[in-house]
Amino acid sequence: MREILHIQGGQCGNQIGAKFWEVICDEHGIDGTGSYVGDSELQLERINVYYNEASGGRYVPRAVLMDLEPGTMDSLRSGPFGQIFRPDNFVFGQSGAGNNWAKGHYTEGAELIDSVLDVVRKEAENCDCLQGFQVCHSLGGGTGSGMGTLLISKIREEYPDRMMLTFSVFPSPKVSDTVVEPYNATLSVHQLVENADECMVLDNEALYDICFRTLKLSTPTCKLLYLLLTLFFLLLENNKCTCMQTLFYK
Repeated sequence: MREILHIQGGQCGNQIGAKFWEVICDEHGIDGTGSYVGDSELQLERINVYYNEASGGRYVPRAVLMDLEPGTMDSLRSGPFGQIFRPDNFVFGQSGAGNNWAKGHYTEGAELIDSVLDVVRKEAENCDCLQGFQVCHSLGGGTGSGMGTLLISKIREEYPDRMMLTFSVFPSPKVSDTVVEPYNATLSVHQLVENADECMVLDNEALYDICFRTLKLSTPTCKLLYLLLTLFFLLLENNKCTCMQTLFYK
């Protein structure tokens, strides 16, 4: 079986990742405790790609969750599928990156990166034939961009023959929280070009346009945005996309 190790980092990456696992669990008939409650044998086909079967017939996601502050991790744990993850796979700091790429890449993130790599190694060792890694992160903040690209470069050094796929949410000047987002994204792109085999470019502005123009929503919720991103992830994987491409077009 060709397994995929999922990694999500930063607030945006973890929130999108949480919705991703909700959809994947629903597809495979897995409930919030990791137990199979489906009604079709097809749901169990290739389930080992994203899940490791643990004792008691429970299915545990092949996932690593990281952040530089505990708030997002606490939110995930209290969510509908927060209990299916292996507790040791939550790796987080206490200080945060403060939307600063350098903090995520060189200081706070660098101090935490070895702990993340230890979890990555353990998950990789549990795979029969690891196909590669998929990383879900944003390029606008400090953790997803700075620490995310640091982790990608470290994984590339340690697993040079494994595929590296990223789902990277790019900032937009029309949908922006902080003025440093363009700098964080610019510094991250170089790392992605050097170390990623596939980079799925997700445009924040285009995502909002889908909600406004196509879905006719005046105030789209974050949950809806994350669900849209997850559906695009699954669509790309089902179509076996193998080249760099942009998901959204105006």
